[in-house]
Amino acid sequence: MRTQNIVLFLLILTVVGLQSCKNDGKVIHKNITGKSGELVVVISDELWDGTPGKVIRETLAQTHVGLPQDEPVFDLIHVPHAAFKSIFKSTRNIIQTSISENVKKEGISFTDDVWAYPQATVQIKAKTPKKFIELFNKNSNKILSYFLAAEKERFTMNYKKFYEKSVYNVLKRDFGVTMHVPPGFVISEQKKNFIWFRYETPEISQGILLYTIPYASDSIFTVDYLVHYRDSVLRKDVPGPTKGSYMTTEKRVKQTFNIFEHNKNYASEMRGLWRVQNDFMGGPYIELAELDATNQRVVVAFGYVYAPSKDKRNLLRQVEAMIYTLKMNHQAKNDKISSQIKMGN
Repeated sequence: MRTQNIVLFLLILTVVGLQSCKNDGKVIHKNITGKSGELVVVISDELWDGTPGKVIRETLAQTHVGLPQDEPVFDLIHVPHAAFKSIFKSTRNIIQTSISENVKKEGISFTDDVWAYPQATVQIKAKTPKKFIELFNKNSNKILSYFLAAEKERFTMNYKKFYEKSVYNVLKRDFGVTMHVPPGFVISEQKKNFIWFRYETPEISQGILLYTIPYASDSIFTVDYLVHYRDSVLRKDVPGPTKGSYMTTEKRVKQTFNIFEHNKNYASEMRGLWRVQNDFMGGPYIELAELDATNQRVVVAFGYVYAPSKDKRNLLRQVEAMIYTLKMNHQAKNDKISSQIKMGN
């Protein structure tokens, strides 16, 4: 049955690829090409080897946060202007540069779906290399965020179209939330306020633990509290392969933590590494903790990857896209509470 599910999922993705051309009423775009995480940079050889190319690489090929080995945020593909033909124009992520005294208006623009769908492109125009560097550095975070969001959205689009309904239905019925994970995920363990579902092959494992914490105050949304609570859950409910072993947080590496809003709810994101106590397994994780004000609880989605001897960046991004489809059943009530709180402030 598991093999049939995997084959079905692969067939579905093929159909999505064939049918996902976008017609905006004027132009019919073909589907994007290339691998997830690839980014084409259209720039001359001279400038790519010089400082402009260096600042591009420092931002877009920097080491990805929260992985056990060094992997770049993006795999950059340098293409000179003369070689930028149709084979590259359908790539999912593209930066086009125009650095010349003939440039009339300097600046940066962000454009979706120029030659393919769903495509993310950035155009940077500058009169001199010095001005290009200035423009890029000023907008580097915006450029990086734009491409990362596009990568996440592509995964999310597919997961929302074709998802494991058995997991979706249990989450909706028993936990008051929904989440879209691809076909092939199975529920490994379920208890009150805890569920573990995962996808396993002989080479990789992707899993998500979802559990809830009673909400008392915003002090829950701290690294120390969330890690301590998570480790208590992992020790009790996620045993390792040998007697006395269990999953836990790798404390020798600093956790990356951020507070923000997800679905208009107060939330936090944490990244880092996990390991198995009394064994040798480990890998990266990403955790989303989100306030469900209606039910006075915090819903935690902890996603992890185990893939020894393999690159893990794209596998972790897949899990990230899954957990970010998390949505509360009674979100409308949460919105009303949030609105009342903001009006009170």
